[in-house]
Amino acid sequence: MNSLFRRIVFAISLCLLLVLLGGEYGLRVLGADSGKDGAYRQIEVYSEVLRKIQTDYVTVPSIPDVTSGALHGLLDSLDSDSSYLSPAEYKIYTERPTGGSAQVGMTLAKRFGYATVVSSIPDSPAAKANFKDGDVVIAIDGHSTRELPAALLNLMLEGKSGTQVTLSVIRPGKTDPDKIPLTRVDLPTPNMFVQQYDSGSIVYLKPVTLSSARVDSIAARIKAMQGSSEKKILLDLRDVTTGTPADGLRLANLFLNKGTLATLSGQHFTVQTFTADPGLDLTAAPLTVLVNRGTAGAAELAAAALEDNKRADIVGERTFGDDSVQKTLTLPDGAAIILTVAEYASPSGKKIIEDAVTPTVTVGNSDNQDIDDQTSATPKGDEILDKGLALLRAKSA
Repeated sequence: MNSLFRRIVFAISLCLLLVLLGGEYGLRVLGADSGKDGAYRQIEVYSEVLRKIQTDYVTVPSIPDVTSGALHGLLDSLDSDSSYLSPAEYKIYTERPTGGSAQVGMTLAKRFGYATVVSSIPDSPAAKANFKDGDVVIAIDGHSTRELPAALLNLMLEGKSGTQVTLSVIRPGKTDPDKIPLTRVDLPTPNMFVQQYDSGSIVYLKPVTLSSARVDSIAARIKAMQGSSEKKILLDLRDVTTGTPADGLRLANLFLNKGTLATLSGQHFTVQTFTADPGLDLTAAPLTVLVNRGTAGAAELAAAALEDNKRADIVGERTFGDDSVQKTLTLPDGAAIILTVAEYASPSGKKIIEDAVTPTVTVGNSDNQDIDDQTSATPKGDEILDKGLALLRAKSA
């Protein structure tokens, strides 16, 4: 799709959205724009396209479906967290269970129009079925993910324990998708993995998930190290997708006694600057952080803060790019839009949702690593881990 056509589609969809949100007022605003390429001109083009579809298409189309498709495409084109929800979809979204649903242990997000696996939880049904970050899921129970709003992707993976959900996934080297059934289970919160290297001089911490309680656990481990001048820390944030922004910022603050942690801003959003609290800093031990394509959200904020403040080497792959603030706006017909209204940025000003986090040392893992479940659940032949250890060994404690 060339850039001119994309701009036209975006303008037409925006006009539709203005009309839905503003009614007659929206039309007056559009009419005030009399420029040749203005919004009023674009809505005239859209009206003409609708007339041609109605009169010349092979069958009589459903104009509400055509409009709904345009609005889905508009919001999906903005970022991975914005969504248009039809009245039926919004009803499903608002009536979803508030907790206790069984899971398959996978996080999905929209990328390039389809659902993409961000990460999977160790020992979950998704991990056992070999789902990896970057896999493209083209359908969930027969529903094309291209047509599903981003807000419903992960919701469709949830359900009663013991029930199944079937995912169609594109695997490397195959032309046809694999249909893989997954059984939903009640997943416990994964344990944090802790291991020592080099006779205990390097402490490896893999939180697996982030939450306020998990950051407390990391803080407790760091405090237990105090009094030893020979300790170094290897923090593994690979495939960590959970946690609030506050969790990510507090995790970074455990290693920082000054400096900016992040900023939050938007078109109509008062800029917020988050600064390290010296009272939360726990250690000056040498630190290396591991990241990959499955590092998203709160973990990205932590990695970005530590990297930009030159507190740690960041080793691995470019992260996913996903940390922002959304607002839900309801429409008169019962539909809704979930719109990103503010974005987090690193201390250097890079937008997480746009630029993600680029490692100071880039290392890519192969896709056929074996997992040693009997020790620390870290991959054998792990290039990223090996590089992180090498960097720490070269540093003075």
